[in-house]
Amino acid sequence: MSPLPEAELVRSSVQLYRYLLRCCRRLPPGPIRQHYRHAIRQSFKVHADEDDPVRIQQIIKRAIEDADWVMNK
Repeated sequence: MSPLPEAELVRSSVQLYRYLLRCCRRLPPGPIRQHYRHAIRQSFKVHADEDDPVRIQQIIKRAIEDADWVMNK
């Protein structure tokens, strides 16, 4: 199960970014939330030059799986 129901609708990097930030809002306020928000921003900066559509879909799938793991932790 995905952390938020709209995970199936994520198709682009911008949608993924917004989705992950919405997931962060469900975390407890404080250092944990700030850590994950910072990690999301850094990850997007690192992958900003990615232009292979297959690789982008792999990254999206993995990010949603990771968000699921964090939310269930």
